[in-house]
Amino acid sequence: MTDQTAAPTLIRPGTEAPDFELRSAPDRTTTLREYRGRPVVLVFYPADWSPVCGDQIAVYNEMWREFEESGAQLLGISVDGAWCHRAFSEARKLRFPLLADFEPKGAVSRRYGAYREKDGIAERALVVIDGDGIVRWSYLSPIGVNPGADGIFTALDALTPAQRGQPAKSGAQGNPS
Repeated sequence: MTDQTAAPTLIRPGTEAPDFELRSAPDRTTTLREYRGRPVVLVFYPADWSPVCGDQIAVYNEMWREFEESGAQLLGISVDGAWCHRAFSEARKLRFPLLADFEPKGAVSRRYGAYREKDGIAERALVVIDGDGIVRWSYLSPIGVNPGADGIFTALDALTPAQRGQPAKSGAQGNPS
């Protein structure tokens, strides 16, 4: 018998981020590899319509310009289905995709160590992945606490240009002829 009360072990920085393919709409799927070459922020959360989750997602939606300026793609992931995500996204006028880790239930959340077995939902977890697909930061929040965005932006700010998928700037001054 396994201990289902033990906290999951969230994926650690330095680990290659597992690729996935999840529904981003009832008739469309999204893969992690589509975003290779730019940072990705995975936001695992328990459920679309719960109060803490709604507030958390609203914070990120209000900060969409900051995410855009950082060059990062934000992806929300929960075990809700694609139709539920569509209704929630339309009601909240979200500017980033919500991905359905619905079937097999929680498979992606499990691969990232962000699945809450005893409740059958995703944990409240944040993962920053660099442009090469390497996890650079991860955080498991208490389930009832909105983790906000400070940790995400600190992690994004710490990425090197190469980790952001940008060419390194040359320090040499050329001699124009």
